[in-house]
Amino acid sequence: MPGRRGVGRVRCGGMPVRESPLTHLLVAAVVGLVLAMVVYPETAFAAAVAGLKVWWDVVFPALLPFFIGAQILMALGVVHFMGVLMEPFMRPLFNVPGTGAFVVAVGLASGYPLGAVITARMRRQGLLSKTEAERLMSFSNTADPLFMAGAVAVGMFSTASVAGPIMAGHYLGALATGLALRFWRGGSDRSEALDGEEGWLLARAWRAMVRARREDGRPFGQVLGDAVRDSINTLLLVGGLIILMSVVIQVLDRAGILTAVGGLFLLVLHPLGLDPSLTRSLISGLFELTLGTQAAAQAPAPLFDRLVIAGAVIAWSGLSVHAQVAAIIQGTGLSIGPYIAARAFHAVAAGALTALWMAWFPVAAPAFLPALAWAAPGPLPWLGRLVAGAFHFLVAVGALAAVAAVTQLLRARAASGLR
Repeated sequence: MPGRRGVGRVRCGGMPVRESPLTHLLVAAVVGLVLAMVVYPETAFAAAVAGLKVWWDVVFPALLPFFIGAQILMALGVVHFMGVLMEPFMRPLFNVPGTGAFVVAVGLASGYPLGAVITARMRRQGLLSKTEAERLMSFSNTADPLFMAGAVAVGMFSTASVAGPIMAGHYLGALATGLALRFWRGGSDRSEALDGEEGWLLARAWRAMVRARREDGRPFGQVLGDAVRDSINTLLLVGGLIILMSVVIQVLDRAGILTAVGGLFLLVLHPLGLDPSLTRSLISGLFELTLGTQAAAQAPAPLFDRLVIAGAVIAWSGLSVHAQVAAIIQGTGLSIGPYIAARAFHAVAAGALTALWMAWFPVAAPAFLPALAWAAPGPLPWLGRLVAGAFHFLVAVGALAAVAAVTQLLRARAASGLR
C-alpha cells in the first residue's frame, strides 16, 4: 500500500534501514547498565577505580613499549623480512602468509590484545586478505608467559609448578586452533606474495625489507612520533574498555545476575566430572580472565579440576578482551564472529590439553589452598618486564626461523631429487 512503511525499518537520509534485533538488545543492555549504575553508585565507582588501577599499573606500562616497538619494526620493513623468510613455513601449516610469523611472535611475547592490533594494522596495509587476517587473529592473540607463570601460577595458585601445564595447554591449544583454521575458507581470497624472486631465501628477505623501508619513506623521527601517538591512542581505547567491563561485571554481581545464571554452567561441569564449586570461575571468566582464574585458584576443588578450568578461562580470555578486539578491528572489514568462535575452540582445546598434561606429568598441590585474597608476586620492574618480553619475542622468532629454514632445506632437497 502507498505510504506503508516496512516493519522494523527506520529511515536514514531518506533511505530505509532495517533494524537488527541485536540493536534493540544492545539498547536495552545499555539502558539497564545505566540504571544499575544509578542504583549501585558505590559499586560502579569502586569498579571503575579498580579497572583504572589495573590499566595504569599493569596494562599501560606492560604493553606500551611493545606497541611502539612493533610499529617501528613494521615501518623499518622487518615484517616484510619475516614475511619472505617465514613463507615456506606459515603458508603450508596455517594457510597465512609469512608476515603472520611476526604477529605470532609479538602476540606470544606481549599477550592480549597486541596480536589483534598488529593483525588489524597489517590488514589496513594490504599485507593480509580478509580471510587470512581473521584466521591469523584468531590463533595469534594469546596470553603472555609472564602472566601465566607469574600472576596465575605463583600469585594465584601459590606454586610455580603449575606454570608448565597452564602454559603447555594454552600454547598447544593455540597451535591446534591455528591448524584447525587452516581449512576454514581454504579456497577463498589470498594475499599476494611479497617476493617472487629466485635465489637464496635470506638474501630475498633482506631485499624485501630494504624495498619496504624505501617505499615507506618516512624519516625515523616521524616514524617514532607516529608510533607513540598511535600506541597511546590504542591503549586509551583498551583502558576505557577495561574500566567499562570492570563496572559491568561488578554491577551484575551486585545485582545477583551472575549468581542466577550459575546453574547453566553446572550443565557444563557435571558431564565432565568437574567440581561444581568451579561454577563461579566460569561465570567470572566469561567476562574477564583475571577474575576467572582467580576464582578457579580459590575454589575448594581438586588441583586437577582447578587447572583445567583456569586453562580454559585464559584461552577464552573473556568478553573484556573480545570487546577490545572488536573495537580494534573497526574499519578493517574484519568480522568478530570467527574470532569468538575460535576463542571457544581454543578454550576447549586448552582445557583438554591441560588435563592431558596433568595426567602425563602430575603436579603436587600446595600444602594449603591459596588465600581468599591473592597477592601477585612483586611486579617486575619496567626494564625487567621489557627484557623478558623481548627475550620471548626473540625466542619465538628464532624458533620460527629455524623451522622455516629446515622446511626450505627439505623442499630444496626434494626438488633436487626429482630432477
